Amino acid sequence: MAADVRIGLIDSGFAPAQADGVTASRRFWLEDGELHEGDVQPDSLGHGQVVLDTFRRQAGPVGVCMAQVFGERGQTSPLQIAAALCWLLEQEVSLVSMSLGLRTDRPVLRDACARLQAAGVLLCASSPAQGEPVYPASYPGVIRITGDARCAPGQWSWLGTRQADFGAHVAAHNGVAGASVACAALAGTLAAHLARQPGISRDALLQALRQGAAYHGPERRGHD
Repeated sequence: MAADVRIGLIDSGFAPAQADGVTASRRFWLEDGELHEGDVQPDSLGHGQVVLDTFRRQAGPVGVCMAQVFGERGQTSPLQIAAALCWLLEQEVSLVSMSLGLRTDRPVLRDACARLQAAGVLLCASSPAQGEPVYPASYPGVIRITGDARCAPGQWSWLGTRQADFGAHVAAHNGVAGASVACAALAGTLAAHLARQPGISRDALLQALRQGAAYHGPERRGHD
């Protein structure tokens, strides 16, 4: 059943009105350079609310485990994200979506991603359409997702570029736009596939996405 599928989201939390749709949650923060964890706080940044809503619109009734790594300043660290990943592994999630990107590669984050992938957990992360690589999107095996202006809600594109594997609808229901929104949307599509086909392999899932893509190849601006 779809409700048996658990998906992890790493972001800034969720609104109180969204709490009924969250199966488990945990907050990870740094204080004086030390990692702490505890109960989640209301999403003061607002980013996680948008991500969760966008995800839900495509995923349907799957279980969501939310790891809160952002506070009101919108800053996080590789250590917090790594701790969130390890916690989500304990929650037995099938997929983790990270609508975030850090400029610096750190072993603690790289190792955490590798640990989850070795356990069979799918990872997806947002990646900018242009510019320098970000992490965890640039780690091996992570599904890289960016925004694609060609895509309507519910659509996605197979890009296969240096920047991203897939593109998706770039705007949230409330008008917020960006690669973070696209990542949440396509993660919802991935979750829906996992709910319909429990045990589907990573390769088969990616093949299904490629076959179902509305567009193939990058957007060509200024060309017919």
